[in-house]
Amino acid sequence: MAYNKREEVIWPRLVANKCFKRPMGNSSFVADLSSRDKARSALPDDQPIAKRPQESNKNPITYRLFASTWNVGGIIPPDDLNLEDWLDTRNNSHDIYVLGFQEIVPLSCTNVLGPEKSKITMKWNSLIRATLNKSLSNSQKEQESKAGERQKVYPVKNASSSSFVQDFRCIISKQMVGILVSVWVRGDLHRYILRTSVSCVGCGLMGCLGNKGAISVRFWLHETSFCFVCCHLTSGGREGDEVYRNSDAMEILSRTTFPRGHSLNLPQKILDHDRVVLLGDLNYRISLPESRTRSLVERKEWKALLDNDQLRGEVNFGRAFEGWQEGVITFSPTYKYFPNSDTYYDIQGKKGKKKRAPAWCDRILWTGRGLKQMYYNRCESKLSDHRPVRALFYVDVDAPRNLNSLRSFFLSNRFEKLMINHGEDFTEDDQKASVRYIEIM
Repeated sequence: MAYNKREEVIWPRLVANKCFKRPMGNSSFVADLSSRDKARSALPDDQPIAKRPQESNKNPITYRLFASTWNVGGIIPPDDLNLEDWLDTRNNSHDIYVLGFQEIVPLSCTNVLGPEKSKITMKWNSLIRATLNKSLSNSQKEQESKAGERQKVYPVKNASSSSFVQDFRCIISKQMVGILVSVWVRGDLHRYILRTSVSCVGCGLMGCLGNKGAISVRFWLHETSFCFVCCHLTSGGREGDEVYRNSDAMEILSRTTFPRGHSLNLPQKILDHDRVVLLGDLNYRISLPESRTRSLVERKEWKALLDNDQLRGEVNFGRAFEGWQEGVITFSPTYKYFPNSDTYYDIQGKKGKKKRAPAWCDRILWTGRGLKQMYYNRCESKLSDHRPVRALFYVDVDAPRNLNSLRSFFLSNRFEKLMINHGEDFTEDDQKASVRYIEIM
């Protein structure tokens, strides 16, 4: 009982301090919850304490996260472009889709220095929305056709059976020159997405323009933070070009910064988040003579090629992406093809045309606990000179057992917006509303 009484006292004090901007012992609202443990340690040794297991306040949920990267080579998608194979929607429907594009527009001076062409972004998002919601409709019809049989369409462990998705919604869409990130979630998850934020870093011309660089997006799902980084690193097949790609990667990781949040100490850097996925056209090549590379590709001798893969070499020597993980590659190099063809690019002796040896330029890496990769492969769309690469992850997410709890409210963006809208001052009406909320809880 002593423990429960102290908990009842501490929470109102934390709420009041947060509402009226009073110092709380340290600068972190979340970290200050540890004061409860300090209060417990001050109790006499013979004082009985009602101990509860640490995980009793958490409800781990597993979601299916689909992530993919695609360099579309500046080609505008036709109205009838079929994305079902790429998004794996013929027989599956996942919970979260994180889609990264490169070169949605040609990387000309006009596009690099001029305004962004939002119509192309809108077209890609329209095609994605139609494909995802078509798959949803098909899944619902299949479920309804099984009379008397109740079955979850979405394989989400421990998810509430009362939640029924209505559609897929785009929670983030951001373009920087040719880079585009589009993030979609099931409709019933939308209310649990908190604190979305975007950060762009240009590493291109003059070291700052957006023809190369990254868009990073972050959000919370329940009480777990996610960060996704869509990159387009320096190109080039000459010896030593991998150094410039390493430099781009370090610039992206060091220069990307997210807001701390109003009165909350939120993570600012990419690697501070709980689950991090990096995808894109990383442009690392194979360090072998071109003729040797083509010969090994024709014979599908992936091990010999991967032993000379620049990205793996840089990771192994600790020069880039130290501590990151990548799935096993069992598919053909994704670059460079003749558009609308299965033939690798090979032009010789023509002025202005460069030979491009096959390479695994398009990659997906991740770091952080709670990510389990289920597959890692490529799609055979022939729209551009790259093939899309995609991965499916099972991601573990921490959620409070009572998703409407008081603690969740004061750590949510609902409270953040309330504080911002009132310029850090609570009005009398706001105080009454908060009291009513506490009484309800």
